[in-house]
Amino acid sequence: MMQAIRFDDAWQAALRLAQTQADAGFDVVLVRDLLGRATLLIDDRSASFDASSVDWERLREAFDNATGPFAGLEPVQAATGLFAPDSVMNSADLAVLQKRDGSHGQLALLDRAVIGIDWLRPAVAESSEIERRVTLYGFKGGVGRSTATAVLARYLAETGRCVLVVDLDLESPGVSALLEDPAQLPNHGVLDHLVEAGVGNESGLDLVCRSSALSVKGNGEVWLAPAGGRPRPGYEYLSKLNRIYTDLPPALPGGEGRPFARRLEAAVAACEGQVAERSRRPDVVLLDSRAGMHDVAAAAITQLAGLALLFVVDNPHTWAGYEMLFEQWERIPVRARALRERLKMVAAMLPQADADERLARLRDRAQELFARIYDDEQGADPAAFNPAPDDEDAPHSPIPILFSTDLIGLDAGRTRDWLDLQLIQAAYSTFLSQVERLVPPFREDAS
Repeated sequence: MMQAIRFDDAWQAALRLAQTQADAGFDVVLVRDLLGRATLLIDDRSASFDASSVDWERLREAFDNATGPFAGLEPVQAATGLFAPDSVMNSADLAVLQKRDGSHGQLALLDRAVIGIDWLRPAVAESSEIERRVTLYGFKGGVGRSTATAVLARYLAETGRCVLVVDLDLESPGVSALLEDPAQLPNHGVLDHLVEAGVGNESGLDLVCRSSALSVKGNGEVWLAPAGGRPRPGYEYLSKLNRIYTDLPPALPGGEGRPFARRLEAAVAACEGQVAERSRRPDVVLLDSRAGMHDVAAAAITQLAGLALLFVVDNPHTWAGYEMLFEQWERIPVRARALRERLKMVAAMLPQADADERLARLRDRAQELFARIYDDEQGADPAAFNPAPDDEDAPHSPIPILFSTDLIGLDAGRTRDWLDLQLIQAAYSTFLSQVERLVPPFREDAS
């Protein structure tokens, strides 16, 4: 009985055949469509490849046989046969596995996915905007990320900063409840902006409120942009949530498409603009991200923020998840280089017993993970980025948040001054001071 060709096997076989053509001197792009079907595109615009030749037929047959049900409808194509070859051969979403070098051509991938492509796309915001944004992300939920966001927001506000917290955990909003009574939320949230902007109707939305749940000493402020608006009759949340993640076509003929990350960036920028209109420009914007391999997280980490705090607890499930994530970034070295110095590990829920030893083990494990996106040359090339394992300023060196069993029973909704509790100060003091060093310094004349 002939063994079925599965998704993974087909892709690996397609890669091997693409490599043979790149080694023969052609620039090639291996495309995978939404169903996982592979097509090999050969750039014959400057190098002759006779599509009617016997070699072409042999390649086509070999590709078809190797990929089975995952062969594209036209599995091998020449660039000269495409209507707009540059849209594929020079796509911004190409993952280049091998650059043109001497007699070898370029080998690149183009993965047409419904979700997940934002993990590999470059930043969409202006650098001056993303530098003041911090994403808080955990691959697994339940690691205290939203609590840390609230604690950090008040800490930074008490240094005089204007802090905006954006609740991007759209499937499971959490930080909003820590910062404001549901009845006092604005009429709309991030979700509403994503939906209304899809039809050009986002003007006039009420997106932010100043937190009344956090008592801030001094001149600082904490503002909240909730995931959704104030609960009220007729306000549908799920109906909107089902409609926000797809990339949208251009709003006008001849315009640019509107991928999800750009629409999310526009929503965050609109929230920042409303805080500036009602008070002053936010000095720091904290993005409380959705967990897991989610499109919100992809955009928040790779495209919207100048710093991404990656929360980790030392267990196999979490490390396995981060391995998948870093493997994605490793595929495109140029994107990994642009991203790696904007990442910082956070050791969440670190038990206080033997904390130093646990932190050292976690740091070593994180260094192995980050080695995927560090440069190989350690010491030989002064421009290479490959921090030492014990470098406390390195992205892999985790900032600890200590765990206390007393935190389990803490009800922030009923304990008004919970941020002032001694156990909170003990758990977060190192986290707060180290993160403050990583965000832009506060300048009173900056707004």
